[in-house]
Amino acid sequence: MVEKKITNEMVLNALRRVQDPELHRDVVTLNMIKDIEINGSVVNFRLELTTPACPLSSQIESEARKAVLTLDGVSEVNIKMDARVPNDGRVRNMLSLPIRNAIAVGSGKGGVGKSTIAVNLAVVLAQAGARVGLLDADIYGPNLPTMMGVRYLPPQNNQKIQPAEAYGVKLMSIGFLVKPEQALIWRGPMLHSAIRQFLSDVEWGELDYLVVDLPPGTGDAPLSLAQSLPLSGGVIVTLPQQVSLDDARRGLEMFRQLEVPVLGVIENMSYLEMPDGTILDVFGNGGGMKLAEQAGVSFLGAVPIDPQVRVGSDNGIPVVISNPDSNVSKKLIQISQVIAAKVSIAALQAGLEMRLK
Repeated sequence: MVEKKITNEMVLNALRRVQDPELHRDVVTLNMIKDIEINGSVVNFRLELTTPACPLSSQIESEARKAVLTLDGVSEVNIKMDARVPNDGRVRNMLSLPIRNAIAVGSGKGGVGKSTIAVNLAVVLAQAGARVGLLDADIYGPNLPTMMGVRYLPPQNNQKIQPAEAYGVKLMSIGFLVKPEQALIWRGPMLHSAIRQFLSDVEWGELDYLVVDLPPGTGDAPLSLAQSLPLSGGVIVTLPQQVSLDDARRGLEMFRQLEVPVLGVIENMSYLEMPDGTILDVFGNGGGMKLAEQAGVSFLGAVPIDPQVRVGSDNGIPVVISNPDSNVSKKLIQISQVIAAKVSIAALQAGLEMRLK
């Protein structure tokens, strides 16, 4: 009996039955299947995801393997999981090298843990294998050098500013350029100039994601950023309490007025888990979800209170590094994966729409 020869076309046809659960298109149409090799009854190929932080990678890999194993004559399927972050298509002419996606993390008020979210988001994406930059746009209160455990910029070459680097993340902050106790009493034009310089005069290199930590409020800094750097999307951080929600709604509407897509709302310091397992709602309950529902945007998740977050920030070790198995880290990782997926979905859908026109 002559064995049926397996072809690349047969493999691709089998994989057309496998859909990306979020994009609702098959992996072949999305051009995720690369480098098919067939050695007798063994099929090898590369499956290129849209983000290394894809929360559904295991599901897609499993379904792809099962689909190919249904072919007659296939005894083994080897899949190399890879990722290529799509470009959001926005033009960023002022940057010398491409930044595929830019994500702003904002809030309407201070003290809600916005910088904590930005730092851990950047680190999670970098740990997953993405090329990540983190820009501290809080000119008046730069905290990211402390939170990332970096005090100085690396030696400079008198050309573009070389950013600092920690945990695989490139970092730039005004905190590297002024004394720790120095107060920057700047009006809007100086702040606008500083933010533009942090974008154009820093050697960011090629980035999959630039995460931007915005200052509190709806003033000059977010306006300058939106004018200088087209943003893929914005994330709003709030506490559950009403006062915080009122200000967060203003921050959300600011993104909309600046035509920045709102990726969703994160409720930080949502609850405190006591040693006996009971939950204490220190700042109230469910406010972030309510805000998201009222504004018609996604609720990205609730992050619990954990003293290790503060310890990690003070010591320059983000909690997803210092305590990766803690509940708060698992929640931050999950939220970061959702954000990455949303950015990739928007970029791919924009690309598909352009091809279909």
